[in-house]
Amino acid sequence: MPEEPHELAERAEHAEHDSALARVTITMAILAVIVAAASLMGHRSATEQLLAQTKATDQWAYYQAKDIRRRSYELFIDEIGVFSLQNSPQVEAVKAKYEKEIEKYKDQQNDAQVEAKKTEDEVAMLQKRVDRFDLAEVLLEAALVICSITLLTRKQVFWGIGLIMGACGVAIAIAGLMVH
Repeated sequence: MPEEPHELAERAEHAEHDSALARVTITMAILAVIVAAASLMGHRSATEQLLAQTKATDQWAYYQAKDIRRRSYELFIDEIGVFSLQNSPQVEAVKAKYEKEIEKYKDQQNDAQVEAKKTEDEVAMLQKRVDRFDLAEVLLEAALVICSITLLTRKQVFWGIGLIMGACGVAIAIAGLMVH
């Protein structure tokens, strides 16, 4: 196994004298650059997905906090109704105040829920993008390895298979860029 990279380098040196093998080495260089780009885009998309998931989790926590606050006010109003011995104007004023607060928190909860669902949709979209970049990276790396077999065996069929796999990898990477 340690001789394999050395042998591959030696074959690459011989390729400059063989035009068929020169095409293979150029193809491999191009594939290596595309693999790096697909890998970078995949990592960036994964980071974006993680940040969006964190944002969605924060929104749901905010929703829960508003729900807890709203319910505590509802409980307070219920307690005022049960425990007050007299129905004074002050009790009614306190009830009205907390009923307004309950409505405010309901509205804030609705807003938080809408935002959380929107962010979850973004997470799902980013997951599709990450999946495409990951698949593209695998195909491009496999294409690179298969093309390198051409240098070892001098059989052009491996170069053709590598080109086909590389083209598929590029198409899938482009599809990843198109996911919105």
